[in-house]
Amino acid sequence: MNTSNEIQNATSPPMGLSPLPGASIGISVLVLAFLLGFPGNAFVVWSAGCRVRKRTVTCLLILHLAIADLAVLLTAPIYLRFLSAGKWETGDGICRACNYICGVSMYASVFLITLMSLDRCLAVSRPFISQKIRTRSTIRLLVLAIWVIGVLLAIPVLVYRKVIDMKGRSICKREHPTPKDIIFHNLFETITGFVLPFIAILFSYATISQRLKETRFRRKRRTSRLISFIVAAFALFWLPYHVVNILEVAGEWNHSLKRAAAMARPTLVALAFFSSSVNPILYTFSGSSFIRSSGFGFMAKLFEGTASEVSSSKFGTIRDLQRHGEIKASSLNNGSPECLTTSTNPTDGASSQEKGEASKPLQSP
Repeated sequence: MNTSNEIQNATSPPMGLSPLPGASIGISVLVLAFLLGFPGNAFVVWSAGCRVRKRTVTCLLILHLAIADLAVLLTAPIYLRFLSAGKWETGDGICRACNYICGVSMYASVFLITLMSLDRCLAVSRPFISQKIRTRSTIRLLVLAIWVIGVLLAIPVLVYRKVIDMKGRSICKREHPTPKDIIFHNLFETITGFVLPFIAILFSYATISQRLKETRFRRKRRTSRLISFIVAAFALFWLPYHVVNILEVAGEWNHSLKRAAAMARPTLVALAFFSSSVNPILYTFSGSSFIRSSGFGFMAKLFEGTASEVSSSKFGTIRDLQRHGEIKASSLNNGSPECLTTSTNPTDGASSQEKGEASKPLQSP
């Protein structure tokens, strides 16, 4: 039995159909993304959903981020069949549905990442306000709103994606009746799905950076680094896709740009697809210190660890502490400012002992 020939035949288009442009690259990326991402995200969902005893806000957001990534990866077998067969065989409804799921998941992912960044920003810049409003019920409402907004913003995908006949084969692709539709769809997707969220993210990190410069305590925290890595990975994999969107719009006035965008789009779509697989790898690196002690429960330990580490801004500036009357003027005159430990975790279910410990001041060195 010649196994290599069987694999080659399974991934080759039928006789009479030439391979789709970039099919081999797309198949390689999708196979790798599915093999890495599906079990990885399933493990994250199991860890964050079933093993974590004290689910923090960050843990809840990571859980929904993993669900969004899983939804994308579930469509991978259908796209693999399309690339290997050289034609779309599952009908117009599945074509629209698969791309709509990917669109909703893209919006959900970027908005969840934005919410993580804004949450960090609020915890660092306004710790007292964060402590009051950062509850499980508030975050659940925000997460529900994110999914609803994603469902609505992805509607153009249903409108502009269809199965068409191209040179004797059925293809599931974007189809815009007029140049105005191309401009609207591409700019709408790029502005709502990338530009506006990343402006909010950049603002958050600029505020966090400025805040840390004002404080005397600059401890590095695992949670903040993890969120930074998630943001960087999303930008790395999605920025080229949105650059192609802009090139395609510019191509309405420059034919060479349009041709370049058409050639680059299949590969960059596959690259964007791969973004759904990288987050579990980031979690594994971040939680590597727990692997030896906790085994398969290491990720649950990582997410539970955010219960203390997510209380970012356990330290406030002297100005904030004065505003809330937590330190006395005599302390300032003596040159020994105190920093209040403020937990920004949800307070539902917190014991009075925990609350009492959280309010103990830390003396500056």
